[in-house]
Amino acid sequence: MTDAAFSALASLGDPSLLIMLAIGVVAGLVIGLIPGLGGTGAVAILLPVTFGMEPEQALAMLIGALAVVHTSDTVAAVLLGAPGSASASVTMLDGYAMARKGQAKRALSLAFLSSMAGGLIGAVGLTVAIPLARPLVLSFGSPELFMLTILGVSLAAVLSRGNVVKGLTAGFLGLLLGLVGTSPTTAEERFTFGSLFLGDGVSLVAVALGIFGLAEIASRVGQRRVTEQPVSLEGGWGAGIREWLTHWTHVIRGALIGIWAGVLPGVGATAGTWLAYGQAVATAKDKRKFGKGDPRGIVGPESANNSVEAGDLIPTFLFGIPGGVPSAMLLGMLLTYGIQPGPAIVTEHLDLMYVIIWSFAIASVVGAFLCFLATPTLARLTKVPFAVLGPGLLVIMLLGAFQEGGQIGDLWVMVVLGAVGFFLKATGMPRAPFLIGFVLAIPMERYYYLTTNLYDGGGWMARPGVLVFAALLVGPLVWALVKKLRGASGAVDDGHRSELETDEPEGDELEGSMAGTRWSLAVAVVAVVLFAAALWVSGSFSDEAQLMPRLVSLCGLVAAGVLLWQERRGWREAHPTLPARVESLDDAVGGSVSGPASGSTLVATRVDARLEARQRDLVVAGRTFAAMAAFLVLVGLFGYLAATLVFVPVWLLYAARTTPRTAVVYTLVLGLVLLSLPSLLPVELPMGLLQ
Repeated sequence: MTDAAFSALASLGDPSLLIMLAIGVVAGLVIGLIPGLGGTGAVAILLPVTFGMEPEQALAMLIGALAVVHTSDTVAAVLLGAPGSASASVTMLDGYAMARKGQAKRALSLAFLSSMAGGLIGAVGLTVAIPLARPLVLSFGSPELFMLTILGVSLAAVLSRGNVVKGLTAGFLGLLLGLVGTSPTTAEERFTFGSLFLGDGVSLVAVALGIFGLAEIASRVGQRRVTEQPVSLEGGWGAGIREWLTHWTHVIRGALIGIWAGVLPGVGATAGTWLAYGQAVATAKDKRKFGKGDPRGIVGPESANNSVEAGDLIPTFLFGIPGGVPSAMLLGMLLTYGIQPGPAIVTEHLDLMYVIIWSFAIASVVGAFLCFLATPTLARLTKVPFAVLGPGLLVIMLLGAFQEGGQIGDLWVMVVLGAVGFFLKATGMPRAPFLIGFVLAIPMERYYYLTTNLYDGGGWMARPGVLVFAALLVGPLVWALVKKLRGASGAVDDGHRSELETDEPEGDELEGSMAGTRWSLAVAVVAVVLFAAALWVSGSFSDEAQLMPRLVSLCGLVAAGVLLWQERRGWREAHPTLPARVESLDDAVGGSVSGPASGSTLVATRVDARLEARQRDLVVAGRTFAAMAAFLVLVGLFGYLAATLVFVPVWLLYAARTTPRTAVVYTLVLGLVLLSLPSLLPVELPMGLLQ
């Protein structure tokens, strides 16, 4: 293993690998500043660029971006109080408070150094995991690997959100979408309905960018201005560096917590950073300063959010279970190269594993150094409203989705899935299990097919490894049930959602805003219909080809049926009782409050405000997706460059309401970038029918 490690380090001396690593680091730093994208956006945007590269070059670029995206997302959190990603919302508590006191540089230096240390410790953890886990991985057979894929989807569903049923339904929907196309066991087409386009399945990039990227644009494009005035970049870098050295224990503890959170599928950086923050508060003798500018509230979480990404790679590469959404996309990329995670990667591609480790460590150091140098410039970028960033992001994302298959149909699929992602987010359905299920669908089917053919009946279920994974699978479900029962008995206040269950930044008003409404009920109905239709259609497949579709459809139908029952019950309880709750509130306040301040008036005002906000979100999202569809029509007719030159200025003038000069300059710069891309990178611009 030592030889493989040093061989991988020597390979990083190749200029092409260093260039790809540098591109990834710079891209990750910039993407980290954009709210809502984070590691998912970084990998999804860069993933199409890697097509045609060697695996080492592709992984160097993607790992470089993933290692630093949580380093730069701190800038907006500290200077604006608007985190660049969900995990940075933890740093915002003390970082922004420190910046308001004129100590922005101190807060940022604490964050940058902690992120660097967390990345290095995470790389060490990944290195140690290889010799420790290798014997275990090599002992796995198809039953254990099949259970691992089930465990990956289930844990992501259980741990990513408080509502287990919603998580499981989303995971089964992702599995069902992943089964569209040619069966890997019989070469039989399934759920294609005679379409040649769907014969190869749905594009991973289109799914990832649609469910997360386009949905995020639609939910944030209404932000035409930055409402929060940025604080000035003051304070000394040196003071922060010296103070960071005194909190080294919190750095190490935060990094170790991050690695542990990364290993658990579906937990991710947000939960890891909140766990690190929680341990910092729990172990502190003086807790009064937390949330008011305490440096311990910065170093622990910032160390954790970078080490989480390294921890995510441990189950992804060694067991084939994505630890999070970015690692799920990395897993999909490896499969396209024919590299199978698990036993194969530790025997046949060990040098590739060490390329990943070295890239992560180097990128963590370089990323922190660049953040120190570029913070004044990065701080200016945080002042740009998301409505202005929207058209540029849309053009880049759609162009990226086109590179994998070279078909305009992928772009239409991406827009449709963007609308799906918007409603999943708005109704409180976790999107991470959806994407992880999509990625694991084909590996799960392969292992299930091998297991059913190699073992008679259910004898494989008695294997020790299978029993262990079954216990790990049932454990979180039992724990979730216990918490639900405790909550029903009053031991847990369900009215207050745990911060550890939040995967969106504070202030994201769309997240879960439509839960409990007719839209949430409609999503459950659609899920039931989809699973029922899939079960009926799968009956026409051959016996071998219908194994996995029937299993997924049956399990998904059960989960969606329970979800529909929950939504229907919640709908019945909520609407008839609203007048009663208003009357009880009036009775409670009695004569102490009257007139405009009465209880019924307060409730009615709040309800009206929520309805107006929900209606506004739907209108803005509808217009945004209509604009995306119009852009694709222009692309189909006139080509990508011409469509961009028409679409972008119209968006900027009418949606973002910028000045004509800004719209012209923005469009020309974006057009020049598109013209130069094919000569710099393996990128192809879509052609139109009239070209």
